[in-house]
Amino acid sequence: MTTNPALDADERTDDARELTPPGRSSPVLALTAGLLGFTLVCLDASVVNVALPAIGSALGGGMSGLQWVVDAYTLAFAALMLSTGAFSDRAGASRAYALGTAVFTLASAACGLAPGLPSLIGARVVQGVAAAVVLPASLALVRQAYPDPARRARAVAAWAAGGSAAVALGPVAGGVLTSAWDWRAIFFVNLPVGAAILLLLLRAPRSERRPAPLDLPGQVTAVVALTALTFAVIERGMTGAVALAVAVVAGVVFFRVEARGPHPVVPLGLFRDRTVAVAVATGAAVSVAFYSVVFVFSLYFQQVRGLGPLAAGLAFLPMTGLIAVTNVVAGKLAGRFGPRLPMVVGQWVAVAGLLLLLSVGSGTPAPLVAVALVPLALGCALTVPPLTAAMMDAVPAERAGLAAGVLNAARQVAGGLGIAVFGTLVADGFATGMRLSLAIAAVLLAVTGAFSFRLAGRPATRP
Repeated sequence: MTTNPALDADERTDDARELTPPGRSSPVLALTAGLLGFTLVCLDASVVNVALPAIGSALGGGMSGLQWVVDAYTLAFAALMLSTGAFSDRAGASRAYALGTAVFTLASAACGLAPGLPSLIGARVVQGVAAAVVLPASLALVRQAYPDPARRARAVAAWAAGGSAAVALGPVAGGVLTSAWDWRAIFFVNLPVGAAILLLLLRAPRSERRPAPLDLPGQVTAVVALTALTFAVIERGMTGAVALAVAVVAGVVFFRVEARGPHPVVPLGLFRDRTVAVAVATGAAVSVAFYSVVFVFSLYFQQVRGLGPLAAGLAFLPMTGLIAVTNVVAGKLAGRFGPRLPMVVGQWVAVAGLLLLLSVGSGTPAPLVAVALVPLALGCALTVPPLTAAMMDAVPAERAGLAAGVLNAARQVAGGLGIAVFGTLVADGFATGMRLSLAIAAVLLAVTGAFSFRLAGRPATRP
């Protein structure tokens, strides 16, 4: 994930959450617990890519099965992100976090023990549901543990750095674990981490429960629409046509519910502001480009070039290793020049990187491909923090958490759908499908880059 996770998470005002008397609880333990959990769910979004060929060899299922191994997690994570911030408030952040961590750990064990592809995909869905609870609850836990603003800022920065590091190291970790043991190791490694988090939570501050509205009709229709749409893209044929019809109907119902409901999970009024609309579209385009290219090139390195999982994971290191540093640079540039300049420059750097990758063929040396992936990563990492800052500036403070949740969900959904589309394209012919995928991603970023340029110098307005 090419982003500053602290900005994408469900942010709330400081007085929206309170702690019960902590007794002997330690804020450092709360920070450690929150950081470990956030790192875990971010790692599982990227660690699986390099292991896909090994999973396919062991469990079968073809390209569509491998797409579902990734998308089952991503879509459940993204769709439920719309409501889990409110759930965290209602249950109390510490309770929600403990529940999410426990379920995530058990689901990881189920993934590692899965006897076949359907059971693995089902366990990945449960992992995604739990991850959607863990992310906002982990940030809330960290923020609650540090009432002093200066200390809280440092704690949130450390929490965010853990997520960025996890995304960057995901492909390498997947390669190391798969090579050293088996693809099942990428899931079993979560078990001791989950147990450590639960032990730390015994001494972490306890959170109060707070009333928070839930939009169950909107959440349910969003899940149905997104799942059906992804199913239509991956499966195709008559089954895909039926799924597409279901997606359309569920989508229409979703928009009607959101337009009329008192507490919508996606307030449509947000998108009346051009900055919000462009920020969400740009975030989605960046996610399509980044996540889908990592998916496609994980297959390229192993199925086309014949690299092992470890070598394939290391091939992504030049690309992912600079993400966290570039995120920091992007934040500083946005602070000095405003968010629109680095946002536009980042997208066009990513477009140039995608066009460069069009020259990659079956005989291109793997080290050269690894270097060619770097501009795409730099461009995406340069874009996301400024676009998030632009969106936060465009909404009232009391809606910042909701807007951040919408942006994060849109980015995750777009990444999942991109994997579904690009996986289908490469299944019909890898070389042609890969180039078509790169071209589609380049066009999407060129369009959002043009719209972002039009925002330059425009003062933010309130919806």
